[in-house]
Amino acid sequence: MDGGPHTGFLQPVNVASALFFESAAEIYRRVHREIRPRTPVPPIEVEYKRFANANSDVRLENGAIYVRITDLLESAPAPVTEALAHILLGKLYRKPAGRQYLHRYRLYLNRKDVRRQIGLVRQARGRKAHSGPEGAVHHLEQIFEELNAKYFGGMMARPALGWSHIRSRTRLGHFDPSHDTIVISRIFDEPRTPRLALEYVMYHEMLHLHYPVDHSGARRCVHTPEFKAHEKLFPQFKEAKALLRRLS
Repeated sequence: MDGGPHTGFLQPVNVASALFFESAAEIYRRVHREIRPRTPVPPIEVEYKRFANANSDVRLENGAIYVRITDLLESAPAPVTEALAHILLGKLYRKPAGRQYLHRYRLYLNRKDVRRQIGLVRQARGRKAHSGPEGAVHHLEQIFEELNAKYFGGMMARPALGWSHIRSRTRLGHFDPSHDTIVISRIFDEPRTPRLALEYVMYHEMLHLHYPVDHSGARRCVHTPEFKAHEKLFPQFKEAKALLRRLS
């Protein structure tokens, strides 16, 4: 062997490529140093969990940082793990993550294959909590079919329908595509609540069946222009919106 430059497999690794050889915990320690350069890095434990969705969380306890990440991201590229580290540690220390990290993370979650996997996991692991369609005053299946015949030509397949367990004034209704379920707040199942308000909320959620969420790059648009235009076709649209404002 001569004393010249080594040209075998062990070549110098640049900083960018080194990222791909870091463990998740190492990435979080490095990001911590970037966010708080004058603060000693506390012990950091990173664990992947079988959550029913794509959520992750972080907490500071007894001087150590505990990070729990959905196992949906266990095979994510290292730059995505780095982006999530900036988001979670930024949340912990009340320092908003840079736009580039938010964009990178959302871009990954909006990939078709990732969204498909999230949907399958939510369907398999999650459970949609509701108390069924029959209420004290209104039956949601009857409301759905009346609106279906009136505004959708009776062609919309009926999803699972149910009343929420609580009288929520902030979440009046929502459609969960993973479980093909519309849940309506129990606040509408009262004699004093105008039926018009209930019909409008059901109509709104039915439009989510008709117009799927638009994913374009890092952008996630729930209410597309087509959705909003169709929504305004609801008779007494302005009156119904005013009723909801008073309720919430």
